[in-house]
Amino acid sequence: MRLAYLVPAPISLSMGTDEVERRRAVLRGLAGPGTTLDLVEAAEGPASIESALEEYLSVPGAAREVERLEAEGYDGAVLGCAGDPGLDALREVAERLVIVGPGEASFLMASTLGRRFAVLTPAESTVGPTYDQVHRSGLRDRLAGVRSVEIPVLAMRDDRRATLARVEQAARRALDEDGADVLVLGCMSLAFLRADVELAEATGVPVVNPLLAAVKFLEALVSAGLHHSKRAFPRPPKLAHGAGVASLLLRTGA
Repeated sequence: MRLAYLVPAPISLSMGTDEVERRRAVLRGLAGPGTTLDLVEAAEGPASIESALEEYLSVPGAAREVERLEAEGYDGAVLGCAGDPGLDALREVAERLVIVGPGEASFLMASTLGRRFAVLTPAESTVGPTYDQVHRSGLRDRLAGVRSVEIPVLAMRDDRRATLARVEQAARRALDEDGADVLVLGCMSLAFLRADVELAEATGVPVVNPLLAAVKFLEALVSAGLHHSKRAFPRPPKLAHGAGVASLLLRTGA
């Protein structure tokens, strides 16, 4: 099984090559026997995704990368953002590549572990988009609430202890004030910090790590021979006859 972790931006420019290599090592440790899991970066995209605008800006580069991964024979891809930006669009581009969103996979997993889950998201600017995301997943009635950690994505790894303290504060508000009984990390930087481990110990409730949820969900789908329904995600009509995503873009002066 050949899988990719598709980052919808060149994060080596915003996070540095050392962090990218660290994440590659984490991914290698998650892959099951007989599975390769490669980190790949889109050629363009925002430095981090902390708003609806940045979500939309990340989609074109990711869509072109989906084309490349499919052409190179990959079986599936995890979209490397917990907000699942453009997940439906990427599934339209793919003809057989299975694409899993960490957010969607986490919500589905969390709904089996308790009655009401809460999502811990990086900033106040991502609270609204997270509510919209859960609604699209069909699990809005299982959502207790969304709590902001209020740490910029690019700063989360600067002081791991301080970051975990802020995450725990947000988590306790979600449990005590919102009535959540399961927690979901709504950020891939928190996922790669493995904040779920200490948070579960501190709070005594299940904490779903979107990275683990997405990778294992993807492995299960590919192993089962399942693909996205093209009735649900039909290929865009303008991409018939071998046309690529880049052909959809009009440019003045071209």
